[in-house]
Amino acid sequence: MKKHKAEARWNKGLKDGNGEVKTGNGAVQAKYTYASRFGDSNSGTSPEELIGAAHAGCFSMFLSALMGNENLSPEYVETKANVYLGEKDGGPLIEKIELTTEARVDGLDNDKFQELVQKAKDGCPVSKALASVPEITVQATLKE
Repeated sequence: MKKHKAEARWNKGLKDGNGEVKTGNGAVQAKYTYASRFGDSNSGTSPEELIGAAHAGCFSMFLSALMGNENLSPEYVETKANVYLGEKDGGPLIEKIELTTEARVDGLDNDKFQELVQKAKDGCPVSKALASVPEITVQATLKE
């Protein structure tokens, strides 16, 4: 079992505070605030943005692995994520994640591609970890 580490520090109160998240190896280090999470500020990141990045990365890798199982090697798989933070029962809730993926793969037809996309959506470890999100969608385009 491989252990991955991350850490976060939050300073002060919810609305007047600020924080920083970073990965254990230091590759990612970002600031976040109440405004960057709940408001219109672009001055930092948010946990939901980081979840989106993790989901997009995991999905892309998993889809590539599924293609490899079919003896196909993608030129690329690019995935973008929109993570929607709403409210339920008076508290914040991730209500929806939209993945949009695009790939260029020689020798792969669109029907097989869409089948692999669904397997990746259901099988990637981050998708499994996010199983409590009420709605996760994937729109997939196979480029020629």
